Amino acid sequence: MKIKITGIGSYIPEKNISNTDFSEHVFLNEDGSPFAYPNEVVINKFKGITGIEKRRYAEDHYTASDLAFFASQKAIENAGIDPETLDYIIFAHNFGDVKFGTTQSDIIPSLATRVKHQLQIKNPKCVAYDILFGCPGWIEGVLQANAFIKSGMAKKCLVIGAETLSRVVDAHDRDSMIYSDGAGASVIEASDDETGMLSYESATYAAEEANFLYFGKSYNPDLDPDTKYIKMYGRKIYEFALSQVPAAMKSCLDQSGLEIGDVKKILIHQANEKMDEAIIHRFYKLYGETPPKNIMPMSIHELGNSSVATVPTLFDLIIRGQIEDQEINKGDVLIFASVGAGMNINAFVYRY
Repeated sequence: MKIKITGIGSYIPEKNISNTDFSEHVFLNEDGSPFAYPNEVVINKFKGITGIEKRRYAEDHYTASDLAFFASQKAIENAGIDPETLDYIIFAHNFGDVKFGTTQSDIIPSLATRVKHQLQIKNPKCVAYDILFGCPGWIEGVLQANAFIKSGMAKKCLVIGAETLSRVVDAHDRDSMIYSDGAGASVIEASDDETGMLSYESATYAAEEANFLYFGKSYNPDLDPDTKYIKMYGRKIYEFALSQVPAAMKSCLDQSGLEIGDVKKILIHQANEKMDEAIIHRFYKLYGETPPKNIMPMSIHELGNSSVATVPTLFDLIIRGQIEDQEINKGDVLIFASVGAGMNINAFVYRY
């Protein structure tokens, strides 16, 4: 028995923030000193590396659990199931519900419980819980749903990834331009045919890598040092991802028994265009190949990096024909992969 995604949905916020909206920001170095060049140069360099031109921020009156609820409604409708038949709601996020204009995280009750409440699910045996696994959280939630279903503990699971990173960024850190908000949700059920998950890989590297992403003070020394924001060592993450993600993807594909030529699409976490391209090239190089054209759909140019939401949102957009020159057909073999805070890596091979 395998598991498959029977329903997919996403919520993309309406607030559209372009790179030019950062032209008046006061960007600072880590020591609080100003940059030696104007914001126009900062923004152009940023776009050249990340590929990001725009990103979406949540509407002021919504929180991450609201975005998740909207995406979940779509996934449930897409699957054509009664939400009362769900056995688990698994919600991946990193910062909980952060209301607009605040920095404090709210995770009581859990965000999964909040979504269950908004869905008005009465069944007490529908267990709702959150997971913290960095950007790979949605994929890890799918792997947990796989374990529940294959063990007989569940028949249907709702796996969600949602985040409002725009509310935990330091406006004086140029990395703040990377992050965005959004939600993706999926219904996971058993598959008795040839479709579904074929293999998976998951790992945590914490000996030297644990704090590559962390919560730290603003680069502006005049601000309260006890107010924390998402921070990262970008170069270390880049080098780590190139070193470890291709190998994890290869291990996953090899376990599936399929060949590199069988892979039709790779849906990778939308973190950084140059990094993702380098990962894919290094992955194919492990097989002595070069990546085929259009193997890696991208949404980062318009949507930015919404962490746990990027992979399910990308999948949903392709299924609905919203990514230009990209489609997934019955029987296609896909690789889903992600890397993020922890440092965590995961992937799974999937036949659509």
